[in-house]
Amino acid sequence: MIVLSTRWVTLIGKVLASGEVVCNFERRSSMPNHLFPKLTLAALCVALAVPVSAQVAPAATGGGGLTLAAGGGVSNYYMDYGRGLEWGGTLWVDGNLNVGPSFLQGFGLEVEARDLSLDRGSGLPNDMRTDTLGGGFKYSWRHFHNFRPYAKMLASYGSLDLTKHGYHLTWVEWAPGGGIEYRPFGRIWLRADYEYQAWNDIFGKGYDLDPQGFTVGAVYDFGHPHFHH
Repeated sequence: MIVLSTRWVTLIGKVLASGEVVCNFERRSSMPNHLFPKLTLAALCVALAVPVSAQVAPAATGGGGLTLAAGGGVSNYYMDYGRGLEWGGTLWVDGNLNVGPSFLQGFGLEVEARDLSLDRGSGLPNDMRTDTLGGGFKYSWRHFHNFRPYAKMLASYGSLDLTKHGYHLTWVEWAPGGGIEYRPFGRIWLRADYEYQAWNDIFGKGYDLDPQGFTVGAVYDFGHPHFHH
C-alpha cells in the first residue's frame, strides 16, 4: 500500500478538481494566469486512472489485460537553475499491456511522482524544492529474459518553491526519457531511469528551463515472475 503525503494529495487535487489547470507564478503579488491545454489534462488523467484501476492478469493462465508494477528510487537532477544538483525520491506505478501481438505487449502507461528536496548542491538556493506528478506512455522491449530497455513520454504537473524568497511556481512539463530494467530474481526489477524535462515559458517571459537527471531504484511486478520474456 502506498501512502501519499498531504503535499501529493494537494497536487492531485489541483490537477483533477477542474477541467482547466491554472498556471501561476507568485512573488508576493500574482501575475496573470495562463491556462494549460485541455488535451494535456485529459492525457494526464488517463495516465493516472488506468493503471490504478487495471486488474492484474492471472499468473497461472498467463491471462491478458494490464499487469501492475510499483516501486521507487533515489533521484539526482541537474536543475538548469544555478549550477547545482538536487537530490530526492521518485515513485512509479506502471500498467503493462499483455494482450494482442507480441510487439504490442511492450506498450504501457506510467504514473510518476517525484520530490527533490533531500539535498542540493552549493549552486542552488538552500530553500529550493521541486515536485512533479504526472504520467504518460511507456514502451519496454521484452526480447531479453531478464533485461528490459524502455522509452517513455510523460506529461507532469510541477511545483517549484523557494520558501525563504516567497516564490511559488506551477507548470506543466513534457518529459521524454528511457532506461533499463534488470531482474535479479522473482518479481523484483532493478531500474536505472533517465529523464529530460522541458519547462517552457515558466516565468511568463519566454524563459525556459531544461532539467535532466537519473533515478536508480527497483519495482515489484505483480504479474507472474516469468511472464515477461
